[in-house]
Amino acid sequence: IFCTNKLFLYIFVISQITMEISFNIDEIDNVARDVLAYGHSNNLLFYGAMGVGKTTLIKAIAKQLGVSDNISSPTFSLVNEYDGLRGKVCHYDFYRIKSLDEVLDLGLDEYLESDFYNLIEWPDKIVGLIPQSYIEIKLTQKDKERRIAHIRHIK
Repeated sequence: IFCTNKLFLYIFVISQITMEISFNIDEIDNVARDVLAYGHSNNLLFYGAMGVGKTTLIKAIAKQLGVSDNISSPTFSLVNEYDGLRGKVCHYDFYRIKSLDEVLDLGLDEYLESDFYNLIEWPDKIVGLIPQSYIEIKLTQKDKERRIAHIRHIK
């Protein structure tokens, strides 16, 4: 549905409204709060180029969920689990997987069906295993200091 007037252009797509946030590193905690408030899914999928800030945003989200441990990228272990004040938080990094069998052996399907918060980097590597409902976070670099997060709830 498109509605226009002299000042505004509104684009509305039913059930897939995208929220866009431009931010710098000093604003990352606010972005984390916005991501958690955006949708009703505990599965968050992070897309973006290497070095765009996926892990940094995941650390801020884990902090918002009450994780007090030092958050690190699970590059070689595939998943790191943390206890937060709002439940278990699982951080996945599928950048280095060679086959979906690695992910199946991990038991990803059971994690995704749980009430854990599942924060997944490189979900494009596990296309056949992505849950039906999730929050998609696409990060891009606007310039040297700013990033843009495109956030939408996929149902």
